[in-house]
Amino acid sequence: MLWSTLLMSLREIRRNTLRSLLTMLGVIIGVGAVVVLVTLGKGASARVESDIAKLGNNLLIVSPGASRRGPAANTARAFERADVAAIRREVSGIAALAPAAQKQTLVVAGNRNWNTPVIGTTPDYLEVRGYTVASGRAFTDSEATSGSAVVVLGQTVREELFGGQDPIGQQVRIGRVPAEVIGVLSPKGQAAMGQNQDDIVLMPLATYQRRIAGNNDISSIYVSAAEGRPTILVQNQIESLLRQRRRPTGEDDFNVRDMAEIAATMASATGAMTALLGAIAGVSLLVGGIGIMNIMLVSVTERTREIGIRLSIGALPGEVLLQFLIEAVVLSSLGGLLGILSGLTGGWFAAHKLDVPFVVVPQIVLVAFLFSAAVGVIFGILPARRAARLNPIEALRHE
Repeated sequence: MLWSTLLMSLREIRRNTLRSLLTMLGVIIGVGAVVVLVTLGKGASARVESDIAKLGNNLLIVSPGASRRGPAANTARAFERADVAAIRREVSGIAALAPAAQKQTLVVAGNRNWNTPVIGTTPDYLEVRGYTVASGRAFTDSEATSGSAVVVLGQTVREELFGGQDPIGQQVRIGRVPAEVIGVLSPKGQAAMGQNQDDIVLMPLATYQRRIAGNNDISSIYVSAAEGRPTILVQNQIESLLRQRRRPTGEDDFNVRDMAEIAATMASATGAMTALLGAIAGVSLLVGGIGIMNIMLVSVTERTREIGIRLSIGALPGEVLLQFLIEAVVLSSLGGLLGILSGLTGGWFAAHKLDVPFVVVPQIVLVAFLFSAAVGVIFGILPARRAARLNPIEALRHE
C-alpha cells in the first residue's frame, strides 16, 4: 500500500510540475543557503588556522610594551642580549628561540630598488617562523656572531630586485651597507593579518645592529615551544622570568602573544558567525514549509471531488492522510536534495572566488536534508488531516 501511495503522490507532483517546482523553491533556497554559508564558514576557519600556522610552529612572540594601551606601551625599553640568553637558559620546553630587530629599509640591486623590512636575527629564525630555503643557504652561527654582511631574500624581494635572474652571489645594498645574497626563501604568502611574509630580507643580528640600526636593541623574541609542550606553560615561565628581570614591581612592560591562542579565538569567532548565519538561513526553510502547506491546502480544495470518490469506494481516511502527507514529504525532500546540490555548487564557486578552502561538512548536509524532510511532515500534516476528514457525500457534491 505504501508503494502504491508513493507512486500516486509522484504522479500528482509530475502532473503539476511547475506548481511543484515553485512549491519546492523555498526549501531549495533555504537548504542551499545553509549549505553555502556553513561551507564558507568552515573554509574561512580553515584558512585562519592555516594562516596562523604559517607564522610558525607553537609560536610565542615576546615584545616590549604592555599588552594594554597606555604610556607604558610607548616607554618600554627594548630587550637586550642578556634577556635572550636568560630565556634560553632558564625556560624549559623551548625547541628554538630567535631574537630579532627590524627596520623598513631601501634595498638596492643594480638599477632596481625596493623598500622592505630588513630583519636582523639568528639562523634559528627560519625554524621558529617555519621558513625554508628555496635556493642557496641560510647564514651560519659563525656568520651571525662575526657580523658578516650576507643576506637571505624573501621571494617578493627577489622578484622585485632580480626578476627571473638567480640572485645567489649577487651584491645588494641595504641602506648604505653592501651585502652578498647567499639564499632565497621559499614562498609563504599572506599571513592572517594580511602582511606579506615573502617581503623580507634576513641578515645576521650582529651585522644589523652594528651597521643598520647602530644600537644593540632587540625588538622581538620569537620562541617555538617543543612538540607536546603546552605553549601556556612556556608563556608563563617567560613572563615570570622577564617580570623579575625588567620590573619586579609594578605593571609589565612587555607582552607574550600565543599564536595558538589567537588562532583558537579567531576560529571560535568565525564559527560563531557561521552558526548565526546558518540559523538565519534556516528561517527560509520555515518559509518554504509554509509555502508547502499553502499549496497542499489549495490542492486539497482542488481535489475534493477526487477525495470524495476514493472515500466512497472504500478508501480509509488514514490512506488519504498518508497520500497527502507523502506528497508533502516528497516535495520537501526533493527540494532538500536540489538545495544541497545547488548549495555545494554555489559553495565551491564562492570558495574559489574568495580564495578559501572548500570544506564540505557531511553532518550539516545530512542535517539540512533531514530538516527539509521534517518540514514536509510538520507542514503537510494539516492539509493531510483536512483531506482525510472530508465527508464523502459533501466531497462528491463539490464542483
